[in-house]
Amino acid sequence: MVRIQRRKVLASCLCMTATVFLLVTLQVVVELGKFERKTFKNSNLQDGRKKLEEEPEHLNPFLQKDALSLIRKRKLEIDSYPIMLWWSPLTGETGRLGQCGADACFFTINRTYWHHPMTKAFLFYGTDFNIESLPLPRKAHHDWALFHEESPKNNYKLFHKPVITLFNYTATFSRHSHLPLTTQYLEGVEVLKSLRYLVPLQSKNNLRKRLAPLVYVQSDCDPPSDRDSYVRELMTYIEVDSYGECLRNKDLPQPLNNPASMDADGFYRIIAQYKFILAFENAVCDDYITEKFWRPLKLGVVPVYYGSPSIADWLPSNRSAILVSEFSHPRELASYIRQLDHDDRLYEAYMEWKLKGEISNQRLLATLRERKWGVQDINQDNYIDAFECMVCSKVWDNMRLQEKGLPPQKWKAEVTHLSCPEPTTFAFSSPVPHAPRRNSLREMWIPSFQQSKKEAQALRWLVDRNQNFSTQEFWGLVFKE
Repeated sequence: MVRIQRRKVLASCLCMTATVFLLVTLQVVVELGKFERKTFKNSNLQDGRKKLEEEPEHLNPFLQKDALSLIRKRKLEIDSYPIMLWWSPLTGETGRLGQCGADACFFTINRTYWHHPMTKAFLFYGTDFNIESLPLPRKAHHDWALFHEESPKNNYKLFHKPVITLFNYTATFSRHSHLPLTTQYLEGVEVLKSLRYLVPLQSKNNLRKRLAPLVYVQSDCDPPSDRDSYVRELMTYIEVDSYGECLRNKDLPQPLNNPASMDADGFYRIIAQYKFILAFENAVCDDYITEKFWRPLKLGVVPVYYGSPSIADWLPSNRSAILVSEFSHPRELASYIRQLDHDDRLYEAYMEWKLKGEISNQRLLATLRERKWGVQDINQDNYIDAFECMVCSKVWDNMRLQEKGLPPQKWKAEVTHLSCPEPTTFAFSSPVPHAPRRNSLREMWIPSFQQSKKEAQALRWLVDRNQNFSTQEFWGLVFKE
């Protein structure tokens, strides 16, 4: 009995000792965990990159020495690399050491690095570029880099020489950009060749009993390209099934009645039943080509295209799309589409490249082969990663030149990096039955473009002065007579 009691006492002592040890260990782990979480936190981004967070302000005394040593080590690591500061918080990353080939840069949205001696470049997202927040005064070693894949309607100031030439590096939809994003909506050659959604011509001819030859799907109405005015006129000469909010005369199934469904399998299969689709961009700019053009090519539908004046340079083959610019009036376009609709041989000429899987456009093939980013491909960097690395590599190149006592290479954006003419509106002489009155949005784009010219000139003058300015100063210059 005494032995049992002794064993119980001994066991209790061991349990107490173990408990104390576990509590101490747990405290150490918790404190270290807090530190590590604040120092490096796993990102929720797809690529699993790490974010650098704030350093701990208070640690238990017995942890301070090691923790401060780690902090100094992290700081020394950051100080060894050029800092790329996202002035537009596009990525949301508070800190990441990114590898770009043999080079590495520290990428962050944390503006406390603004005056850090290793900050070499400021990265801007075009849609968020505004005059109320710019890193001024701009130091001689501060490069500005622009990422803008969007339509000019999002920020017209960027499309004028005084503003676009503020930047050293660009990634835009223009082929002339330092990192061209012209094929940003095209996954690759194989999706163009794919017959997955192709509906045989005989089936399309049978479907014509209940479907129009043309389909139109747009919910962004009356944009700068004035596409709705053209389509409205075209509808007086040929039948068009319009599913979107703009000129709608036909409804999609309820589950597909939202913008997110535009890439759904069910939506693809509905569109694939048509012979032709009106593929009209929301703005007319060289090389501004969106999914409106690539999607029908993937589905086996002939695009009737209006948008980029340089679209002929990107066609899979010479006869793969009908270009609206080649017709003097919607009446002539409607007549040509009716001719193709009634003549299988003529229609099939536009589908031959697809059926044979032959893409003859060497420019398109080379661009897809040589681009350094992928579209919806987890095995490749996306175009934001590629943009970051382009800037990082160019900064490193200049740092190496300076180490050798050589002058750095001067990089500067050109006006061709974002080239969009002033918007125009269509004016048709024939009366359109029940045509709605011209709305304020349609009438807004031309004066908006003209106003943006004044804003661009005012902004350039203020930035060249190289000191901070107020919004009152800016608007005072814009409206100065």
